[in-house]
Amino acid sequence: MPMIDVYAPTGTFADKHALAQELAQTIMRWEKVPAIPFFLDNTAAFIHELGSDSFSTAGGGSTSVRVNVTTNAGALDREQQLGLVKDFTALVAKAAGDPTLEERTWVALTEAVPGGWGIAGHAYTNEEIVQHVRELLSKA
Repeated sequence: MPMIDVYAPTGTFADKHALAQELAQTIMRWEKVPAIPFFLDNTAAFIHELGSDSFSTAGGGSTSVRVNVTTNAGALDREQQLGLVKDFTALVAKAAGDPTLEERTWVALTEAVPGGWGIAGHAYTNEEIVQHVRELLSKA
């Protein structure tokens, strides 16, 4: 159940909700998880708007976008990492209506340590997530 945080200059995106939903759906596709409530309700993106005076590159620019993605450990293999970063970069630029933003979009992939992933008051290990999903699917 990835958490996605997008940090962008205020006004970059006209429809932040649509971008957030599309990012969440995209990572679910790359992770190849089933579209069940456990994943649909716990995979989310947050769009954070920043004033242009609240961040800067070393060169003084403040028109970049940073996307932080946190997944459980081992959720993405190398092919999935490459595909996800490419897709997220394209989605951000498209949502901004600015193809040049692809050159200024940074995507950082972070893996939570086993047990460092909490939902509904429980810190899940990968094995516990898999077991929980199996139980949910057997009840469906």
